[in-house]
Amino acid sequence: MASSNPFSDPLRFERQVRPCALVIFGANGDLTKRKLVPSLYRLAFERRLPTGFAIVGNSRTEMSDEEFREKMRASVRQFLEESPFDEDVWRDFSRGLHYVSGDLRDPGCYQRLADKLGEIERAQLTGGNVLFYLSTQPSHYEAVVEGLGGAGLQRSQAGGWRRLVVEKPFGHDLDSSRLLDHAVHKVFPEEDVYRIDHYLGKETVQNLLAFRFGNGIFEPLWNRRYVNSVQITAAESIGVEGRGAYYEEAGALRDMIQNHMLQILATVAMEPPALFEAAAVRDERAKLLRSIHVMSHDEVAAHAVKGQYGPANVGGRALPGFRQEEGVNPQSQTETYAAATFFIDNWRWAGVPFHVRSGKRLAKRVTDIAIQFNAAPHRVFSGLPGGAGMSELAPNLLILRVQPEEGISLRFLSKQPGSGMKLRPVSMDFNYGSSFGMRSPTAYETLLVDALTGDATLYSRQDMVEASWQAVMPVLEVWGNTKFDFPNYASGTWGPAASDEMLARRGQAWRVP
Repeated sequence: MASSNPFSDPLRFERQVRPCALVIFGANGDLTKRKLVPSLYRLAFERRLPTGFAIVGNSRTEMSDEEFREKMRASVRQFLEESPFDEDVWRDFSRGLHYVSGDLRDPGCYQRLADKLGEIERAQLTGGNVLFYLSTQPSHYEAVVEGLGGAGLQRSQAGGWRRLVVEKPFGHDLDSSRLLDHAVHKVFPEEDVYRIDHYLGKETVQNLLAFRFGNGIFEPLWNRRYVNSVQITAAESIGVEGRGAYYEEAGALRDMIQNHMLQILATVAMEPPALFEAAAVRDERAKLLRSIHVMSHDEVAAHAVKGQYGPANVGGRALPGFRQEEGVNPQSQTETYAAATFFIDNWRWAGVPFHVRSGKRLAKRVTDIAIQFNAAPHRVFSGLPGGAGMSELAPNLLILRVQPEEGISLRFLSKQPGSGMKLRPVSMDFNYGSSFGMRSPTAYETLLVDALTGDATLYSRQDMVEASWQAVMPVLEVWGNTKFDFPNYASGTWGPAASDEMLARRGQAWRVP
């Protein structure tokens, strides 16, 4: 009998999606144009979507099916990554594109959607299988879920499945995330709710699981006896890029750390699951997130730093500060940089600092995880001529690169050629592109296939969302009641000096990626 475990399938990423329909709310938005439809086209290009696959777009803008198809065609041509645009593939793919306009608070919109899904089900034999994707502003989430419930669209009369994908942010704070969860669960059960975090779909983040639990070399070292500290960096060289109004409300702590970076932290630090299946993996990530030490208000100043970029001239180009961006308050107190040190209250990680930082307009675009190991306990070579003391030696590092180039590096010490026992750091590098000679799927390709096939392993569960909010709430509360002297770092740098000082107090320093 075939296993129900999706990870026992060696062809997991070649699994075919069964006939179904995908409804995108917010089909005229940036995410749909840049990520969703190009990813779906790429899946069609690789013949991983069924003949009976259909997409129904919705937004308030009036459009015919043909106008929607032309708009999506332009988006795919513009944003398609590492792939040729094939007219024959597009012709077949675009036949499944449909459009239903309407206000999300109008019950008639959902009735028209139900009629369209009925037509698709009869014509393309989808069996009533539908994935609803919330790509709207978060303020519309509750209205959409209520509209779907009011029209009975959460259930299929034909016996097919109905699932809901929710884009982040999952609430604005702990209380609002619980209210949103309550509204969603009035219509959809938890097993049909997929809270998407595209960072978990990235190959390197997934490879963390294979790296740890598939190799006998590193897992014995993955604890406080051997690991000195962990740094997780998500840096962007660009600014808010026209999203000033959104960022003014969100800030870096909510936009990046509460969701993406704490999910990465949980994947780095979680215990081995008993089985490699969705429930067991998510149970361990949730348990780890609940183990994060929740700071007291008095601890926030020592363990969290807030920053905002100011204007600068980088490479001969004048860059505006955050307060000069469109849609931003000229006296804004919103952070474009956030750094925090988290501790995990369990036996494996007690006392090991997890330093997390994310920011806009930093020196370069990079996301990586750096695991620093403890120094050798005895300075064997320090007394030899030409030898180096341990304080002069670079620490052993395991670096997992998430973007822009995915791979893994292990840095260790080697003897430098010549007389004397002089050591210097060298690296062993693994690069996805050169090692496998094939293109890695984008995060959205991976996550869309998983949602369409019912694999929730890489999706967040409500208990994870709440645990992440609990970890950052004291920081949000303190920062919300503190006035900062902004801006405190120039565009093109690595952030505010206070962030460096936070690590220096522990005798540590941020590494330069």
